[in-house]
Amino acid sequence: MNNDQPIKTLDGVNGQLHLYANRVEIARKGALAKLTQGFFKGNKSIYFRQITGIQVKQGGKFTNGYIQFSIGGGNESQRGLMDATHDENTVMFTARQNKLVTEIKQYIENAMNAPAASAAPASSTADEIRKLKALLDESILTQEEFEAQKKRLLS
Repeated sequence: MNNDQPIKTLDGVNGQLHLYANRVEIARKGALAKLTQGFFKGNKSIYFRQITGIQVKQGGKFTNGYIQFSIGGGNESQRGLMDATHDENTVMFTARQNKLVTEIKQYIENAMNAPAASAAPASSTADEIRKLKALLDESILTQEEFEAQKKRLLS
């Protein structure tokens, strides 16, 4: 998946959240974003491996909701909506965006819980045969065992 194209975008009340395959980016555009976050804050990237928790309060009929990311060593607000509006790891949204926020949260949690891909590249057949030959040369394998394993790899 291309890490340069957002999978989903939330145009929140106090900023925008862009979901990518490996991170979220929070952008602060608009008057409320400037009032709650300040005029000099730029975009913020939070990689999934940095996230220790995600808190969501769904928007209601008369109140906005928020999605807040906890990161290691962070100092996120624990006192609800009023403090969340000033937290740099939080994006507020309206009730009509509840479903989108739930999808974003679920995507991130699934990605965080997925087993890590192996960092070791798969070895080639030739590499495997070289390893078997080394075992043969060290008399760990017999000639018959070597030939049987080599045949299995080549078939």
